[in-house]
Amino acid sequence: MTEHIKMPDVTPIVRYAAGVSQTVFAYPFPIFASEDLAVYIDGAKQTSGYTITGAGQTAGGNVTFDAAPAEGAVVTLAREMPIERMTDFLEGGDFSALSINNELDYMIAALQQVERENNAMLRYGDHETPGEVELPARSFRANKALGFDGNGDPVAVSLEGSMAAPDFTPVGTGAATRTSHDKFSDMISVKDFGATGDGLTDDTNAIINALNAADSVFLPEGEYVVSATITLGERKTLIGAGQKSVLKASSNSFNVIEIPADFATLGRLRIEGGDTAILLKSALTRPVVQTSVFDITIFAPNIGIQLDGGSDPSYPCYWNNFDRVLIEQPSLHGIHLTKSGAGDTPNANKFHACRVYSHGSDITGAGVYVEYGQYNNAFIDCEANVKGTAQGCFIMGANSNKTLLINPYAESNNSVPNVKLESGSIETSIYNLLSASDGAAIWDLSGGEYSAYNAGYPNKNYFQKTTCLDMNATLQRFDTEYIDTAGSITLDTSHSVHLVSSFGGALTVNLPNAGDAVGVMMVVKKIDSSANVITVTESGGAGPDGRNYYLGAENDYMMALSNGAEWFVIASNRSPGNTRYHDGTGTYDIDMAVDTYLLSSFGGALTARLPPANAPEAVGRTVTIKKTDGSSNVVTVSEQGGAGPDGYAQPLSAQYDAITVVSDGAQWYILSTF
Repeated sequence: MTEHIKMPDVTPIVRYAAGVSQTVFAYPFPIFASEDLAVYIDGAKQTSGYTITGAGQTAGGNVTFDAAPAEGAVVTLAREMPIERMTDFLEGGDFSALSINNELDYMIAALQQVERENNAMLRYGDHETPGEVELPARSFRANKALGFDGNGDPVAVSLEGSMAAPDFTPVGTGAATRTSHDKFSDMISVKDFGATGDGLTDDTNAIINALNAADSVFLPEGEYVVSATITLGERKTLIGAGQKSVLKASSNSFNVIEIPADFATLGRLRIEGGDTAILLKSALTRPVVQTSVFDITIFAPNIGIQLDGGSDPSYPCYWNNFDRVLIEQPSLHGIHLTKSGAGDTPNANKFHACRVYSHGSDITGAGVYVEYGQYNNAFIDCEANVKGTAQGCFIMGANSNKTLLINPYAESNNSVPNVKLESGSIETSIYNLLSASDGAAIWDLSGGEYSAYNAGYPNKNYFQKTTCLDMNATLQRFDTEYIDTAGSITLDTSHSVHLVSSFGGALTVNLPNAGDAVGVMMVVKKIDSSANVITVTESGGAGPDGRNYYLGAENDYMMALSNGAEWFVIASNRSPGNTRYHDGTGTYDIDMAVDTYLLSSFGGALTARLPPANAPEAVGRTVTIKKTDGSSNVVTVSEQGGAGPDGYAQPLSAQYDAITVVSDGAQWYILSTF
């Protein structure tokens, strides 16, 4: 079923300046039939030589000329319907929704047409009683000007002589009388310098001349076409009359407004197109600071707002303020903080109630991208609602530092991250994040260099280094890492608990250097049942308690704390069943990974060789060796490179013979035999 036509709030007229060989012109309002659209070229109504498509479509359609109008000719397309009603509903007949919708649509279209015509008329204001509206007789007003008498009614005024410019006196105590010239000089209009605002004429030079002549310039309602950059210099002000004051770029090949100096003010207008709509970058004569940009709508630029630190740190881009700015359909970035040369990063700039909205158009960058920026660039109550072609709603780049996101709203699709923290970004703070994109709430590539409150998913909060004097914790969770490898691995401070498997081979776990981990506590636990030993040591240091630590049995663990100079063991265990059984012949090296070795020499004589008494794993350690088999084969307890316990190799000849020895770092001593 074809969708019924809608009647949007749109003025049913559009004008164009014809381009070279241009034959197609769009009309962005609905018509019911092609006869409802009037076509004019330079004010002359055309009755043939063109084709109209799109009748009955809410979005309108196109007029295609058989031959292109002359370049620069004004083409006007207007909805002009006869205001009449030629049909009735039948008494007792069916009440059709389609019929009533059509009647209502005709009524709205007629009202829009009357409103457009009334807007072009002189009329009394809404808040005064209308007076005489009939003109004097034609014979009496001939060769006279139209004026107004003491009642404000129209009268015919002789053109002979001249009238002196009236003075102006405001109402109120202390009011001073001024000439009209002084009064009109309070604010210069771009129209005082020849701007037309008709949407067809190039008004670039008129606007530039006005800003060169005055510090404060007014942009009245109108559509001002610009073909080159408008520069808003030191302490300059450009203020419009609202969203009907439009600066329209003729292409996207240049920046529309550049602010190269300090204390500029820009507000209450609309900017359409351009490479960058508003660029803040020093011209190397003054810093760009304390700029105020407010109540601005930016439509379809490549970049909406860009702050550039430039090439000289003596002329930075600091302390600028943006309030109530809408950036609609940017193709690259909505708001971009960057540095194009050797200058300083944009710092301490404030964005309040600023919104970036793709409105269905492709965007290849981000809603907000802080590529470069430091020290409290703040985005407060800001929104990034971007299409799924974006890289992120809010992106904190590798050269961002201490950026604030307070009450941010992020929305997208296609797994676009709500907030992306790139590797190298530092100390981003995120408060009260609303994540409406189906991507990561916070995609952290920074290594935890952020803090969050009521932000993120599924974990809403992430705090960096925090001092707490008194904490009541209902549930405490530790950031845990699982390691399953062989060889050697060096830990970092991103995790505090490490569950380590050495099933694939012996493993050395290097704690960070104590000097790089002040106050850090770490746990290393062996979780596999293999005989492979996990050696805990220190990267560039002596290790916990000044030595290597060995985890030999499943569930052995150690907990160490750094004071910045060395690691101290504060807890460890030897799990129940900390025993190893071996059945073999030849030489078996005691690795000191467990406390008790049960050895069988059933297949032949066996030598149990202790490590040297001064080996790190031996000093201060006690170990028991027991012969478990009933054969006559002896288990001899010796020492690698040494004399053995109490200076001799000790034989275990009979089943259940055992010896317990300890090393003082110089030699092995027998504690007991049985």
